[in-house]
Amino acid sequence: MDRLSSTDLATNNILPYIAIEKPWTMTKGHCHCGQTEWDVDLVDANTVLCHCDACKMLSGGGFTLNQILPKKNFKLTKGNLSTYSYKGDSGKSVDCYYCPNCTSHAYHHQEVMGDDIVVRTIFLEGGKDMKPAAEVYGKARLGWVPEVATTFETMPPS
Repeated sequence: MDRLSSTDLATNNILPYIAIEKPWTMTKGHCHCGQTEWDVDLVDANTVLCHCDACKMLSGGGFTLNQILPKKNFKLTKGNLSTYSYKGDSGKSVDCYYCPNCTSHAYHHQEVMGDDIVVRTIFLEGGKDMKPAAEVYGKARLGWVPEVATTFETMPPS
């Protein structure tokens, strides 16, 4: 598959390369137990499949499907979120916001991404129908997982 330039993902320029139909803009999300809920405006979002080891370990799966969008487009509407922080590959902070009851991760904020956040797609209404426009950390993709979108070997710099 074609490779995107390193600035395309960081500057939200994925869609000129890949035609993804987005019939939705506003959607709701909720954690597994329903204790926390949120609204998300996906108008400026990019759907990205991540193969990094941190996402795999935090989710317990082989990858995560995410929406990258401005923080202002996320609004917590019910409950509270707890925070877990770690250092990403850049050496900068990654803050994970999750339900304190069931530990579902609503979103992450990577310091290197400025005002953008990474929202977990599976918790969104219609999330099962959202296809990735790009993949990141392709170098860490498990051998049995096929490439389904244009892929970066790592996360592009911001």
